[in-house]
Amino acid sequence: MKFSITTLGCKVNSCESAAISAAFLAAGYTPAEEGGPADVYVINSCAVTGMGVKKARQAVSHCKSQNPEAITVLCGCYPQAYPEEAERDCSADIITGNANKSEIPMMVSKFLAEHRRFSCVDQLSREFDESSAAPDLDRTRAFIKIEDGCDRFCTYCIIPTARGRVRSLPPEEITAQANQAASAGNREIVLTGINIGCYGEDIGYTPADAVMAAQVEGIERVRLGSLEADTLTDEEISRLKACEKLCPHFHLSLQSGSDAVLKRMKRRYACGEYSALVEKLRAAFPGCSITTDIMVGFPGETDEEFAESMAFVEKLGFAKIHVFPYSIRPGTVAGMRPNQVLPHVKSARAREMNALAARIEQEYLERQTGSIQTVLIEKQTSPEFCHGFTGSYIPVRIYGEDIPRHTLAQVKITGAGQGFCTGTTKF
Repeated sequence: MKFSITTLGCKVNSCESAAISAAFLAAGYTPAEEGGPADVYVINSCAVTGMGVKKARQAVSHCKSQNPEAITVLCGCYPQAYPEEAERDCSADIITGNANKSEIPMMVSKFLAEHRRFSCVDQLSREFDESSAAPDLDRTRAFIKIEDGCDRFCTYCIIPTARGRVRSLPPEEITAQANQAASAGNREIVLTGINIGCYGEDIGYTPADAVMAAQVEGIERVRLGSLEADTLTDEEISRLKACEKLCPHFHLSLQSGSDAVLKRMKRRYACGEYSALVEKLRAAFPGCSITTDIMVGFPGETDEEFAESMAFVEKLGFAKIHVFPYSIRPGTVAGMRPNQVLPHVKSARAREMNALAARIEQEYLERQTGSIQTVLIEKQTSPEFCHGFTGSYIPVRIYGEDIPRHTLAQVKITGAGQGFCTGTTKF
C-alpha cells in the first residue's frame, strides 16, 4: 500500500511527519509518487489560525477526491485542540491528535479490519515522546525537533491546548540526530520546537546546551528557530556566543510594538526590554540579523497603538518581518473579548505593516552589497541561478554558476533584488 503525507504549519510538524513516514516504512508501506494516488493519506494539521484549520479540512476533501477508496487520516494540532469540531466538520476516516502520531499505521490497520470511522485524541504526555519526531532530512538544512509544548498561555494562542506543557529532547539524543543529519550529507541543522527558548526547563538544560550538542563533525552551521525575548538572559547570550557553529540569526517573536497591546496579550516583556535585548545581541554577534513576527488587529488595538507598533518596527530595523492579522481562536481569552477589530481594519493594517516590512527588508538587503558571505547552496529550483542562505539567513541568488547542493560557497554580494541578494563566487 502507498501512503502520502501532507504537512501543514510549522517545522515541528515537518519533523513529526518524518517520524510518521518512518513508521509507515517500517510497517511495509511505500511512499506514493509526488502528486500521484495513494491508498492512505495523512494530513498533519495546524490550528494556530482559522485559515490553518480551513486548509486542513480542504486537504482532507482534496485527498478523498484523488482516491475515494483511500483511507484519510487527520492528525495534529487541529483535532488535539478542537476534537469535537474536527470529528463533526471533517470527513477523515481516522482522527487523532499529537499524542498518537507514531501509532498511525496501527490505526490504519484497525480501520482496515473494522471498516469503521473513529477518533482517538488522547491527553498529551508530560515527557518528550522521542518516537513522535525524526530529523527532517528532506531539505538542505536538516530540522531537529528539540522541544515540544508551551507554558506561556498568551491570551490569543491555542498552542498550549494543542501541544501541552514544555518537554525537551535530551542533549545526547540531539547529538545522535545531528550525526544522522551529517551522515545524510547535511551541513546545517536548524533546532526547532514550539517554544525553544524554554528548552531544557524540564530536564535542567538551556538552548545553549542544545546548540553545543548539535555541533558534531560534518555539521558546519547550527541555527536556532523562533525564540521568545524573555528567555534570553545575559548568561545565555554569553554561552551562545561561545558556540562557534551558531548562525548569527535570531528570530525574536515580537507580536506588537505597543506596550498596552503586549500587556493584553500577556506577553512577558515590554518594548523597552525587547529593544535592549536586540542591542545586546547585535553587540555580542556583530552583523547578526534579527527577524520577527508582528500581529495586527489584536482585540482592542486602537489606531494609536497600531501607530506605536509601526514606529517601533521601523526603529529596530529588522532583517525580515512576518506580518499576520489576528485570528480568533475559540478557547482563548482573546477570542472571548467583545472588542474585536473589524476585518476591513485588520486587512488595512496588515497591508500597511507589510509595506513597511518590505521597505525595511529591502534596505537591509541593499546594505549587504560588497560584503563577502558564506552561502549554503540549496537544491536548484531554476536553471538561471543557484541559490542559498547566508549564516544570517539572507537569501542569495548566484546567476550563471553551477554550484553543487550542500556546498558552503564564499560569495561576494553584488546587489539586491526584491527579497533577495545577488552574488558571485568569482571575485
